Amino acid sequence: MTDAPLATRDRNLTRQHRFWNRQAVVWDHGAGNNPGLVKVVAAVIELADPKPTDHAVDLGCGSGQVTLGLAPKVASVLAIDISEKMIDLLLENARAAGVPNVRGQACPVEQLGFEAGSVDLVVTNYALHHLRDEDKPVLVARIFEWLRPGGRFVIGDMMFGRGGDARDREIIASKLSLLLRKGPGGWWRIAKNASRYLLRLQERPVSMAAWVSMLEKAGFSEVRAEPVVNEAAVVRGTKPL
Repeated sequence: MTDAPLATRDRNLTRQHRFWNRQAVVWDHGAGNNPGLVKVVAAVIELADPKPTDHAVDLGCGSGQVTLGLAPKVASVLAIDISEKMIDLLLENARAAGVPNVRGQACPVEQLGFEAGSVDLVVTNYALHHLRDEDKPVLVARIFEWLRPGGRFVIGDMMFGRGGDARDREIIASKLSLLLRKGPGGWWRIAKNASRYLLRLQERPVSMAAWVSMLEKAGFSEVRAEPVVNEAAVVRGTKPL
């Protein structure tokens, strides 16, 4: 008999792999021109507090927006993405930028593994909202194990829930208002995005408070959350010494 949770996870991984292989070039061309995303990237790197001796991992690296900003500040970055085409673009961008200390690996983050205490810094930007909700705390707990004492974990992502607090409601209302002003095309996007959000398909954002709770339960200390722009925020935690 098929294990239903595993089958659901595998379907999600297949969908994400197919989607991001198709969208790799579009993402690469657009990411650097999105002012909001640029601000989130900068916030992730700042809160990561990178050090020259750090060996870092970038989860869901895309074509390298965080990786390439982080690499000059650390000893090495291992960039992970589910899409082989994203990794190819990342490595091309690293060569073009003259950044020699970047490696790439195509692998779903749900299947990733490192030795305990082998990593100084884990960062991720606009990636973890694609994980199933049940996979999010599992990954956070694994990252805690991978990090050395004093290591940092920084998440940049869209962070809002289903209207449970004032920030959630403000974000949802702002998005609806923007799309309503676009006419029939915007109305269609409301219907499409609402079904994805309510059914937790493709995108599954959770609130800042939810991420903070996951990090604290995993054992992280000095957990802090900072809104950045629109729906985006950054959460950071440190593994105690």
